[in-house]
Amino acid sequence: MSPTTEAITQQSLPKHVAIIMDGNGRWAQAQGKPRVFGHKRGVEAVRESVKFCRKLGIQSLTLFAFSSENWRRPEDEVSTLMELFMMVLSSEVKKLHKNNVKLQIVGDVSRFSDKLQERVAQAQALTKNNTGLCLNIAANYGGQWDIAQAAKQVATKVQQGKLQPSDISEELLSEHICMHDQAPLDLLVRTGGDLRISNFLLWQAAYAELYFTETLWPDFNEHAFADAIACFVSRERRFGCTGEQIKQLLAQ
Repeated sequence: MSPTTEAITQQSLPKHVAIIMDGNGRWAQAQGKPRVFGHKRGVEAVRESVKFCRKLGIQSLTLFAFSSENWRRPEDEVSTLMELFMMVLSSEVKKLHKNNVKLQIVGDVSRFSDKLQERVAQAQALTKNNTGLCLNIAANYGGQWDIAQAAKQVATKVQQGKLQPSDISEELLSEHICMHDQAPLDLLVRTGGDLRISNFLLWQAAYAELYFTETLWPDFNEHAFADAIACFVSRERRFGCTGEQIKQLLAQ
């Protein structure tokens, strides 16, 4: 039986959860339908996940919607995904705003159509001052791209004389990585059964807990999400320390 949300204490909850939403195509094919049908059904799972995070008081939810490698997919599927992205931005953003959700698109949006870029800018502008859940949609995003764009920003500052090479540190580079102004990533979930993170949040996931489930994304409901949260709170996070050191710190 899935745990109830009441059984999970606020102190032990993750502040930032990221999800690789995998399995839409397989879910559709299992029902004898086109892959795009699964992507459309996956939108409902997004709604449920946002609702669940708001209920628990989770600060940030990051969803991997479209990777920089997804351009390699069949042209008709990519086209449908772009249309679906446009449709969801149009239909969902007002609801997100009403519920105090801040929407951020994370990734290189320059490859999107001018119309889609305009819709992204409008959606972010509408919700930018909201103080509830921060919903990050990773679109045309890759973890290697993220690190490279951060390195370029730092290199530019060195070239301009604003920084010295000796100033470069992990902390400095972190300040240029996507979502650096949000809580560190605590939990990375992948649906669909594959055991890899597929170039997603490589820097941010350094000390995140990883959770893999066979559940396909369209079937990832509140109960499945609660299972992931329950697994997270049951783990001892050591951040390079020993378990005994962690216990001593918690006792202070």
